[in-house]
Amino acid sequence: MIRLPYGHSFLEIDEKNANVLQLKQQGLDDTHGASLVKDAMAKPYGGKTLAEMAKDSKRCTLIISDHTRPVPSKDIIPSMLEELRSGNPDIDITLLVATGCHRGTTKNELAAKLGEDIVNNEKIVIHDAEDQSSNVDIGVLPSGARLVLDKLAADTDLLVSEGFIEPHFFAGFSGGRKSVLPGVCSRVTVFANHNGQFIASPFARTGVLENNPIHRDMAAAAKMAGLAYIVNVVINDAHNTVAAFAGDPFSAHEAGCRFIREISSVKAVPADIVVTTNGGAPLDQNIYQCVKSMTAAEASAKDGGVIIICAECADGNGGDYFEAQLRDCENPAELFDAFAETPADETEKDQWQSQILARILMNHPVIFVTRPQLQKTIEDMKMIFASTIKEALDKARAIRGGSASITIIPNGVSVIVEP
Repeated sequence: MIRLPYGHSFLEIDEKNANVLQLKQQGLDDTHGASLVKDAMAKPYGGKTLAEMAKDSKRCTLIISDHTRPVPSKDIIPSMLEELRSGNPDIDITLLVATGCHRGTTKNELAAKLGEDIVNNEKIVIHDAEDQSSNVDIGVLPSGARLVLDKLAADTDLLVSEGFIEPHFFAGFSGGRKSVLPGVCSRVTVFANHNGQFIASPFARTGVLENNPIHRDMAAAAKMAGLAYIVNVVINDAHNTVAAFAGDPFSAHEAGCRFIREISSVKAVPADIVVTTNGGAPLDQNIYQCVKSMTAAEASAKDGGVIIICAECADGNGGDYFEAQLRDCENPAELFDAFAETPADETEKDQWQSQILARILMNHPVIFVTRPQLQKTIEDMKMIFASTIKEALDKARAIRGGSASITIIPNGVSVIVEP
């Protein structure tokens, strides 16, 4: 029996002949996350410790992850705060929540992520990509887009960030430079970075950094913003820290990406049916986020193969624009082409996610196992609803035949699928 993360619990699937693709977790210690972080910070990439950086800094902005990311901040932030203050007891620290274009993180979500002590005693500001008055234009990115950045990130003596590194479906990998772009940028910059031409690039794929136009602008944004130091971790399927990388934002991130590639790369013979999940809560909180794991299934499926995604989607669709774009288009191919031809400065809200989902739907029926309340939404978005895995498998076999081959990816956001 294979357990599939679903919200805060699991679904189970019994397919003895299935090919299972998952993160290599053997030998990884997940019981000492805070110690792994401290060890990494003691020997930072680039050689300079956070305490040394704090000595000559009156103000520090520490970018932290938001509610959509399963970053184990309790392993990271206490050590970062401690070391900053050991270097300069009087340093003025602001925790800036990197929401990108997501909704604002609530106080309860911050308390769950950081702990009550930090929430009650530290200065915390939630980035607002829509508020022009809280963001400032600091220059031009390689693509020609304007870099419009949160003022708290632009106007500080020391800019540092936490985060985690995992395969990312169009930026190659998460972490590092993504704390800045999209994390604390204006929607103008985020939309330009996620434009249709970039999303359509064959290099804007999971595990790809070289020649990736999205990554190129993200890295440039981090340099222009003056990101000086990061602590990034790698987590397992239980969302526990198994490795940590600290120091120079680029060399530390590169080391983390190499580590992730070693434990996440999987080989897949294309299958008729691919079953996956978005890794459970918080990553499967809405349909929007679940496009990420669908790309792993896409890379594992035959042409015309059926993708089954299992996700609770406790927050629903994840965006009304996202839902409407799929609902109102004539067909997925038409939507994909329209977005691929949209100029970067005319990028629409959520179009990158819709464009990738459209690409998947052009070639694969998608069966969505989720809550019954979302049936109409799923069907409006040109997918097939199922209330159970058994129902989904029955529907998939009706499409691909009773002897269809099956691949199962228990956590589709944690793997890099290689043919």
